[in-house]
Amino acid sequence: MQMPSPDARIMARKAQVVARLEQALGARGVIHDPAETRAYECDALTAYRCPPLCVVLPGSTEEVSAALRICHEEGVPVVPRGSGTSLAGGALPTADSVILGVSRMNRVLETDTMDRIIKVQTGRTNLSVTGAVEELGFFYAPDPSSQLACAIAGNIAMNSGGAHCLKYGVTTNNLLGVTMVQMDGTVVEIGGAHMDAGGLDLLGVICGSEGQLGVVTEATLRILPKPEGALPVMLGYDSAEAAGACVADIIEAGVLPVAIEYMDRPCIRACEAFAKAGYPDCEALLIVEVEGSAEEINHQLETILKIARDHDPVEIRAAQDADEAARIWLGRKSAFGAMGQINDYMCLDGTIPVSALPEVLRRIGELSDQYGLGVANVFHAGDGNMHPLILFDANKDGDLEKCEEMGADILRLCVEVGGCLTGEHGVGVEKRDLMSVQFDPVDLEAQMKVKDVFDPKWLLNPAKVFPLAASESRRA
Repeated sequence: MQMPSPDARIMARKAQVVARLEQALGARGVIHDPAETRAYECDALTAYRCPPLCVVLPGSTEEVSAALRICHEEGVPVVPRGSGTSLAGGALPTADSVILGVSRMNRVLETDTMDRIIKVQTGRTNLSVTGAVEELGFFYAPDPSSQLACAIAGNIAMNSGGAHCLKYGVTTNNLLGVTMVQMDGTVVEIGGAHMDAGGLDLLGVICGSEGQLGVVTEATLRILPKPEGALPVMLGYDSAEAAGACVADIIEAGVLPVAIEYMDRPCIRACEAFAKAGYPDCEALLIVEVEGSAEEINHQLETILKIARDHDPVEIRAAQDADEAARIWLGRKSAFGAMGQINDYMCLDGTIPVSALPEVLRRIGELSDQYGLGVANVFHAGDGNMHPLILFDANKDGDLEKCEEMGADILRLCVEVGGCLTGEHGVGVEKRDLMSVQFDPVDLEAQMKVKDVFDPKWLLNPAKVFPLAASESRRA
């Protein structure tokens, strides 16, 4: 993956930049020792690493503003960072850039159960948002697998989803307002604690913008009443095609489970060894969860199980109690970590029409044979958000490059069948050079003109999202 060469003029002024940042944030808020900055040299896409010029850890919106103003005046690029869980290299620094991490900004600022909102600083982790309101009978719906660690800042940047996004939507459906600091230090308020804001949908532009437009420091989020009950059911099949067809038929029938998750045999075995959830031994497993009152659950299950049986399942099993339900979800939520215990892998993120699932799963298998690399499939089947894990040997020369080539072919396949390059992980550096597969030059130019408005010097999150040649010419 090509990255731009560092600007020698910025590198030569490191001491000056650090001194100004320390004056504004204090020595505690700035990390510049090379040994310490190595902790920020990559995110969860660990194949690429580059220590930054320095790291700033502001504790407030005002300190974010001060840091950005200094970097803007000095012409220094800034890479916003939440918890560093990005799987697309969204927080990968360049050698001449400043990492701006929001992890110290993790307070709850306001909770209003009457209007069903919570306002938080964006360094707060996803799961701890629910933790702040669950005793009041509420929860925050988006639930990415990394929810224990990932920050709301990164969720907004990548428009993260999760297992339960089928019913409740992704981050953009649960985001009401933000406080954002622009690259020149200007603080803006967009949206707020109301159903919708007048004028242009700037909130829709910011959510999913991958740190290209500004640094979001505070967020007003929608919270929802906890459901009366929920029940996960496991459906085991002897082929990926049968499981994919079952998903398509459930969606076509108009039933809306809260989640439909898919795992294939390699992933089932790894997750079962970790969670002891009692997953069936089969080629493809669907975890379908329904929620509501007992009557609602029974009504939904009646339709779902009738469809499931039409596809000859090898096993159907519902959770018998809360403990078993928790273990079923523990296994699914731990899939990436469980697979990491047995193999190096690269996790993709393409989205396809649900009707194309059987075809895409078949063609992924063909690509696996063609490249000689294994694939473990685990994904949000209900909305077609694919997460193939391509297995490779990081210590074998050429394996990473072969893995990337196969990944690019899978993403091209997603676009070919009517889908898109990403559902929730973002473009980052991973899919940057594939943007022209989905967008023509006119589309890309329109997107870059939006960035021109918010960040005219192109200093925010360099070398991400847009093809490198285009972004470098803009910055020049």
